[in-house]
Amino acid sequence: MARLHEYQVIGRRLPTENEPTPKLFRMRIFAPNEVVAKSRYWYFLSKLHKAKRASGEIVSVNEIFEAKPLNVKNFGIWLRYDSRSGTHNMYKEYRETTRAAAVSSCYQDMAARHRARFSSVQIIRVAEVNTADVRRPYIQQLIQPGLKFPLPHRITRPAKRSDRALIIAKRPSTFY
Repeated sequence: MARLHEYQVIGRRLPTENEPTPKLFRMRIFAPNEVVAKSRYWYFLSKLHKAKRASGEIVSVNEIFEAKPLNVKNFGIWLRYDSRSGTHNMYKEYRETTRAAAVSSCYQDMAARHRARFSSVQIIRVAEVNTADVRRPYIQQLIQPGLKFPLPHRITRPAKRSDRALIIAKRPSTFY
């Protein structure tokens, strides 16, 4: 699947004599491009309100960009997905730099753990979670202060290729 983008899609029913200025409906949709975003918008709108593409129009489609895409943040994602046995609600947490990257990770995770396809996963809400409010232990272990990752298997290499010996008498020591 391509990298996901976050879109703000605003649409409404077509104006009629009874309702000359119909109510606008705004949604934040995660999709690989604008065409898929519009399609998902009409899919969700037809489930939530009595509106469909034939009797409606898209007013605007804007891509939403992350304010600070270089900072690592914790995201909580509320979702709903259809499995082989039924429909399930779920809350998951991810540690990513952007909302779109967190949702991408969520789709990959749902495909891996639950065999849920893109079409069967519905993202309900995405929110940035404070460090103190993180619930899942697999994210809590990453936000500890002074976290270090060991380098268990390091092989020292010469600075230049010409300094490399073709045959060495002893095995390399790869642990420290």
